[in-house]
This record gives sequence, C-alpha cells and structure tokens, in this order.
Amino acid sequence: MDAEQGLRVLAVANQKGGVGKTTTAINLGTALAACGERVLLIDIDPQGNASTGLGVPRHERRVTSYDVLMGEKGLGSASIQTAVPGLDLVAADPDLSGVELELGHATGRSFRLRDALAPLRADRTAGRYTYALIDCPPSLNLLTVNAMAAADAVFVPLQTEFFALEGLSQLMRTVELVRGSLNPRLDLQGIVLTMYDRRSNLSRQVAEDVRAHFGDKVYQTVIPRNVRVSEAPSFGLPALVYDLKCLGSQAYLRLAREVIGRERARVASLQAA
Repeated sequence: MDAEQGLRVLAVANQKGGVGKTTTAINLGTALAACGERVLLIDIDPQGNASTGLGVPRHERRVTSYDVLMGEKGLGSASIQTAVPGLDLVAADPDLSGVELELGHATGRSFRLRDALAPLRADRTAGRYTYALIDCPPSLNLLTVNAMAAADAVFVPLQTEFFALEGLSQLMRTVELVRGSLNPRLDLQGIVLTMYDRRSNLSRQVAEDVRAHFGDKVYQTVIPRNVRVSEAPSFGLPALVYDLKCLGSQAYLRLAREVIGRERARVASLQAA
C-alpha cells in the first residue's frame, strides 16, 4: 500500500462455515506480508483456528483478543510475532464465546474493536501496519458486529458450491444493516472463490453466477481445492510456508497482488476525485 495511506482494515467474513474463511485469512495475510506489506491478523473466532494455524498453541496465548474486547489490554500488547516476517497475530481465546453475555448492554459494546484499532490507525511511523485482517466467526453475533463496525470493508471467501449464493445474500444483508446503523463507510472489498474444482460443472456454474451478480467485486484469482493447503494448519504453518510451490500457495500470492492492486486503484481514485 502507498506509504502515505493509513491502515486498511478488512473483516474476513462469511456467515456460512466451511468456506475457507480462516484458511484465506491466514494465507492472504502471509501472502500480503510476502509482498512487502505489514499485516496484523486479529483472530476473534472463539475456535482460534487462525491462531493454531499460525503455530501459536493455546498455552502461549497469554494476552488475546478477548482481553482487547473486554477493554483490559490494547492491540499493541496483545500482538505477537509469527514465524512469517511482516505478519503479527492477535490470538483468540475460547472465552470469546462469552463476550456477548459479559458485555451485556454495556455502552459502546459494538465498538470495542474499532476503538482498540484507533491507535494503529493514527500510527504514521515507518514500521506501522498497512493491513489488518479480522478473522470473524462463522455467525452473526457481537464479535462479527464488532469486526464490521471496525472495518473499512468486508472481504468474503465464497465456496463454489450450491448454497454459496444463499449464504452470500445473508451476509450482504448483514453488511447493509451494519452500514445503516454502525458503520456508514463499510464497503464490500471483494469476493474470492474458494475450494474451486475446475473439473466440476457445479464449481464453474457457481463462479459464473457470482460473477454475473457481483461483477468486478469478484477477484479473478480463484483458490483451488488443494491437499497441501488443507495439510498446512496441522503443522502450524501457512500453506505458503509449508509448500510455496503448490497450486494453493501460488493462488494466494496472486490474490494478494490483486488485493494490493485493487487498493492502489481505490486510493488513486480518491486522490483524483
């Protein structure tokens, strides 16, 4: 991202589970870092799969996104370095599943993450983050609302299967609700097609339908079904570290370049306006 631009916050979200959301958050973050960006991955899914997939076991998660949302710690003290240069992590904790009850009707409970990100947005030092990716839970709850209230845009991994469009329409309704009540600047950053099987007529048909409906919001890069990508989390590694040359890793690198290109075009358009 252009050096003069501030932090770009993307909520990686889909209310449907099993679409490659966390895999995309991990590997897109890794690929962006490989392209020279400084990335913070914020795991707010109580399952903590992004944290595990980046090699951070539960007993090492001393300060987590739970502490941040409860107002006990800042993101700076919660972030830890991963094995990937340029990629830091705010790990998740199972206690996140109780945040909604614990915060009750607390004032500003939907803006806890937005407020925690404010110091990072204000940072103009040379080593600042250029992207923050928020790995959301696969449901609409207070955690997802916090992510969308804090984000500039929503980044949607979409599995190329029969129920994909139904899940996407639900997510877009959620985005509209958040835009209308909590975050008027929230935008759809893009949709990436995941688990794509080029031999499958269904995969091709879903891809065509999504592109027909959402046009250039859909990335040209598609993420194929790939055994090496599926294996990588069990070793606590992003696919790009586990096997850089596999088809999935190469796809995530192309996706990162597309994301960066799209963001540069957005900034140029704003500057020209």
